[in-house]
Amino acid sequence: MKEDFITLSQLNGLIREVFEMNFVDDIWLVAEIAELRVAGAGHCYLELVEKKGDKIVARIKANIWSYQYQRIAMDFFAATDSKLQKGMKVLLSVGISYHALYGMSLVVKNIDPNYSLGDLERRKKEILDQLEKENLLTKNGSQTLELVPKRVAVISSETAAGYGDFLNQVEGNENSYMVNLELFVSIMQGDSLGRSVVDALIRGGGASLDLAGFDNYDLAKAISRFPLPIITGIGHERDDTVIDHVSFEKVKTPTAAAEFLLGKFSDFESYYEGLREGLVYFTKERVNRSKSQVKNLSYELKNSTQKQVEQERLK
Repeated sequence: MKEDFITLSQLNGLIREVFEMNFVDDIWLVAEIAELRVAGAGHCYLELVEKKGDKIVARIKANIWSYQYQRIAMDFFAATDSKLQKGMKVLLSVGISYHALYGMSLVVKNIDPNYSLGDLERRKKEILDQLEKENLLTKNGSQTLELVPKRVAVISSETAAGYGDFLNQVEGNENSYMVNLELFVSIMQGDSLGRSVVDALIRGGGASLDLAGFDNYDLAKAISRFPLPIITGIGHERDDTVIDHVSFEKVKTPTAAAEFLLGKFSDFESYYEGLREGLVYFTKERVNRSKSQVKNLSYELKNSTQKQVEQERLK
């Protein structure tokens, strides 16, 4: 029987020594978020991957303890105007340790939002370049919007604050313009956003799209090729999104979208008010001109009659 063996706990101890020797300080790690889950206690559990093309070449789990996650999530949103989500490439500061019972663990201490901002901008530029190459950037913008857009389809979550603002602006307009609104329900955040919006556009399921956010090629292409003018009012204050570039009209917020539509009613009303005033003015001018002509004719007739009478007397 072999006697040169070690126990499992001894092996784990050796592995832990290797980790402690080589990973004394936190390290900065670049990876893509493949999965993200926030537990009830507020801890965030991640699955990080590295890809070569579409193939995953490395995978590891990590966690962010709740007291760190609140700060990291808030700082990331403040810097990027986006939530941490699946599919996002991030630069993380992590601590690495090894436990005899639980194995290796990766604990995230911080996330640099500037790296993600740069990656998002790079991806957005690639999408815009592709759309331009396919002549799709101005396709929806070449549609014709009705002079008075009385029928409007709205794509939104039913409970979204922006949708409520839009409704209040349209239904409470001071001129009592009547707009027929129809809601096509879609989620407005998360990695299924794009698929949900496309399904709302085409009024059917079955679109096997794996989309995330508004900066997405498939969603932008669907909007560009849509046979009706599309107005975007997503509410992003910091930057415009890819779909803003391909839509018929980009406004800043849902309220601004309502104001844009109501402005068409107001423009139409002003146009015809101008025509009415012009017609009244033209009619008055014609009447006054006709009065003047009648007066002149009456004067000429009177003179002519008097001359005729005088001539008859002299005969």
